[in-house]
Amino acid sequence: MEVFLETNRLLLRRFTEADADHLVRLDGDPEVMRFLTGGPTPREEIENDVLPGILRDYARGPTGRWAAHERSTGEFVGWLALQPPDGGDAADVELGYRLKSSVWGRGYATEGARALIGKGFADLGVRRVWAQTMAVNLASRRVMEKAGLRYVRTFYPQFDDPLPGTEQGEVEYELERPAHRG
Repeated sequence: MEVFLETNRLLLRRFTEADADHLVRLDGDPEVMRFLTGGPTPREEIENDVLPGILRDYARGPTGRWAAHERSTGEFVGWLALQPPDGGDAADVELGYRLKSSVWGRGYATEGARALIGKGFADLGVRRVWAQTMAVNLASRRVMEKAGLRYVRTFYPQFDDPLPGTEQGEVEYELERPAHRG
């Protein structure tokens, strides 16, 4: 396993084509998908769109999405990401995380997010990290805050098939690279 980043309890590595089953199980958990799509992602979509997209993103630059494993057991626990929006600047990246519900509450998302943000600022040329979630997703908002991001705004996008809680809006958080003190 080629390790991209290591924390006290996690190893982050690049995804490979062999990771389809991991992603199918992760995106098949209704609790994991509750605030994202409201339902599981079909295997066909993961194999034909999601995983190939993750692999293509590695060619775009140093940022991307990484498979997260517990260091102690080697178990796949989800993924963490620093990614520019499509066609966007790699210095302005979105923080993302999706972990198996069986490991929620252990601080993995915060630990991984802090490490990725630190690496992004120190090694990857990142100037700004931002994240968004549904306003009602309090657990995700806590991760953003614990990782050092600050609340920026609440906004109200329109969806064809809104999830419960959509009426309370989406929230955006951000953190800018500290100015170098010389």
